[in-house]
Amino acid sequence: MSPVLALAAEPSLQLSMSGGGSASVKLFLLLTVLSFATALMLSVTSFARIIIVLSFVRQGLGTSQLPPNQVLLGLALALTGFVMAPTASAVWTGALNPYMEDKLTHEQALAAASGPVREFLLRQVRTDDLALFARVSNAAPPEGEADVPLTVVVPAYMVSELTTAFRMGLFVLVPMLLIDLLVASILMSLGMMMVPPTLVSLPLKLAVFLTAGGWHLVVESVLRSFS
Repeated sequence: MSPVLALAAEPSLQLSMSGGGSASVKLFLLLTVLSFATALMLSVTSFARIIIVLSFVRQGLGTSQLPPNQVLLGLALALTGFVMAPTASAVWTGALNPYMEDKLTHEQALAAASGPVREFLLRQVRTDDLALFARVSNAAPPEGEADVPLTVVVPAYMVSELTTAFRMGLFVLVPMLLIDLLVASILMSLGMMMVPPTLVSLPLKLAVFLTAGGWHLVVESVLRSFS
């Protein structure tokens, strides 16, 4: 028997080759998804809103280097994981795990994974932003939430996140600005024009922020904004 016929007559070898090819395809798709991990985190998770609000807090306090960027990013990632845990669990249970077990095809897994993601995005998106992108895309009016394409939901969600994050940041900056103005007015009235206002306002803002439980309030507000 020729080597070719012997290879064709070996069913176990054929099975292992087909299984290896399927595993290779899954590995390739997994690496492809991981290559877009940064873009996905910024566009379809709560990370953007959280990091912007935390940046506003640092700017309002006037501590340009404290907390360091690494600490803010770590806190933002931890809060993002907490907020996105139910969505990630639904994607794993309904799409990724069945796909890895060969129970779903690529198309079925993608459709199953897009459901929980779309549900999360639509809960946060503003109606005006969603209507804007739906109108510009000339898409047909959807019959339900499941019919709204992700090409419309994702950019609408990102614009909504920026609006919400800057609105929350404004509520953080205004009290800090009032303290700066108060300190500057007092120093001017005392004739202490040579004293930098930040030298006095910085410890005062830190004292007020810590006394009010600032970090607890900020984190609580951010988490409640996603509920």
